[in-house]
Amino acid sequence: MKVIFLKDVFGSGEVGETREVARGYARNYLMPRGLAIEATPNALKQAESRIRQELERKQDLAHKAEILAARIEGQQIVVKARVGTENKLFGSITGAHIAEELSKLVDTPIDKKHVALDRPLREAGSHDVKIKLSGKAEAMVTVVIEPETDDES
Repeated sequence: MKVIFLKDVFGSGEVGETREVARGYARNYLMPRGLAIEATPNALKQAESRIRQELERKQDLAHKAEILAARIEGQQIVVKARVGTENKLFGSITGAHIAEELSKLVDTPIDKKHVALDRPLREAGSHDVKIKLSGKAEAMVTVVIEPETDDES
């Protein structure tokens, strides 16, 4: 069945794209959720304005992400953690910790899924971390992990 996508569907299609999909997938998933409509000449005319609005919304979000990436680029985040022998942390610093500290720093919520860490940080010192806000909007921040002193809580 040929459908016109009204919203991006990962692995299936993007806004405005016309694709052939399985009839059951279209009828049971895409259409009830308003993600796509059946591709007919009349439906295409009706969907044009909705598609245009969705594309404008995506461009606006991408532009905002690029502005935020410029604000974040080069920032330094200092995190205090308990450190044992050989500068090893007792716990670890995860993407959630970094996103929380970065959100405080720039007064804009940053989701932990935007922090590109292969594995949690487990050593004191300076670490470069990539923040991926969208396809093109990326920034590098420096995470400095300092040992806690005994008089701090």
